[in-house]
Amino acid sequence: MKIQVLGAGCARCKKTAEVMKDAALKLGLVEGQDFEFEKVEKIAEIMKFGITMTPGVAIDGKVVLSGRLPSLSEATTFLTNKLAEQGS
Repeated sequence: MKIQVLGAGCARCKKTAEVMKDAALKLGLVEGQDFEFEKVEKIAEIMKFGITMTPGVAIDGKVVLSGRLPSLSEATTFLTNKLAEQGS
């Protein structure tokens, strides 16, 4: 699974990255084994995802959040749903 945090590096974008990593670790996922983590900071790359407000989060290339910080619970749900989708 590839988790991408979309944002130019502002405080909210950094916090979003922390929350997404915390959610993955809470689920027992191992970085480099179960998931790949990437910060997408170049505006041209962010625009390719079609979002107009950061921070944003994409999982396997699909935007699941844009324009606000996710809660830890919400981030965990994003990842759990993706894992369930992969398992079917």
